[in-house]
This record gives sequence, C-alpha cells and structure tokens, in this order.
Amino acid sequence: MTPWRLLSLLFDYPDAELLACSAELRETALSLPPSPARDAILAFLDHRETQSAEAAQREYVETFDFAKRGTLYLSFHTYGDRRERGMAMLKLKRHYRDGGLELSGSALPDHLPAILEFTHHAPEDGVEVLRGFRPALEVVRSALHEDESAYAQLLDTICDLLPAPSETELEDAHRIAAAGPPTEAVGLEPFAPPEVMPIPCGGERAPAAGGAGMPMLKVHRREGEAVR
Repeated sequence: MTPWRLLSLLFDYPDAELLACSAELRETALSLPPSPARDAILAFLDHRETQSAEAAQREYVETFDFAKRGTLYLSFHTYGDRRERGMAMLKLKRHYRDGGLELSGSALPDHLPAILEFTHHAPEDGVEVLRGFRPALEVVRSALHEDESAYAQLLDTICDLLPAPSETELEDAHRIAAAGPPTEAVGLEPFAPPEVMPIPCGGERAPAAGGAGMPMLKVHRREGEAVR
C-alpha cells in the first residue's frame, strides 16, 4: 500500500462502505514508514473518528461541492466550461486506459481521487499527471487553508510528494484564484464528449465498487491484470 492509495480513498466521498473501513485505513497508515505523509494521514483519521457519518459526509459536500475554488475536478480550474476541458478529459481517460486502468461510468478522469488511484498503480505517470494540474492543486490547497479545513493537511501532503512548483505554475494558480476559471459564451456544446461523461445516477452519488478489504474507487484494472 502506498500513501497515494490512502490519499485517494480519503479524498473520495465518505460513504458508508468507506467509513466502515476506518480501522483498516488506520492500520494500513500505521504500517507505512515514518514520514510527514503518514503523520498527516493519521491526523486526518483522528479527525474523522470524532465525526458521525452524517457529519463526515456534510463536511465533504460543503468543502468540495459548494465552492468552485474547492472542486476536486481539477481540469475545471484550468478550462472552466470551455470545449477544451472535454478534450483534456478524453485524453486523460485514454492515458489511464493505456496504463491499465479503466474508469467506471460514474467517475470522471480529472477527479482528484481517480488521479491519485492512478498514481498508486503507475507512480511515474501519475506524478506527471498531478504535475500537469499543479496550479489547480495550489488553488484548492489555498481554499482549504482559508477555510481551515481538515482536508488541507492532506492536500499539503500531495503537494509535498511532488516536485516544487515553478514560478509559472504559482503565477497561474494566483491568476485562477483571483479571476476564477475561464468561461465561454452560452449556446455551445456540452463541456465533455459523451465517452467521458458519467452514467446518470439519478442525482445520487454512485457507491464505490466493492472489493476485498478496503473499497475500491470507481476505477479498476482491465480484466486479467493484477491489482497491486
């Protein structure tokens, strides 16, 4: 187990299945070598243990679903609702497929938990994907710290595991934070092509795909390939 896998689960929606695995998540975190990432993950689990299921879910929704700066759909920060976002997500989905991972119908490829799951399975490729979203990560990171969110320490961990941001990336982050994502005129086609859009879920969050032990994100390896 890598920190990437644990981070992917902790940034996913805390449904009943995931919350039921809290003890296993802690046990797995304790098995990691001593590091700032391990400490941050354990600290977040300490926080979550003080919450009811309803409180954990409310915290997640209020943190990531209500404010544009906090959204975990990272390409939105770069492209907003422009057509380019759909093409970027299609390219990313194909990149996952080439690396042996498939997204289920309920997941979008630019969602941070999906990117972290890919990084767990393909560290070098995943880090490059995350580096490509560095300005977006910094925007979310800043928003979480401004809100004094418990998730801020987890975002710090992700950024600390990546190479330091360049001046250009930090300038892009400041620009996005100040001006918001770019927009396009109304009357255009949907922001993403059909092949990267999720299957409708009736307005409810789709449950994570189950598996042995800890639940899997809505991401899975192709049939016949081992899951590490």
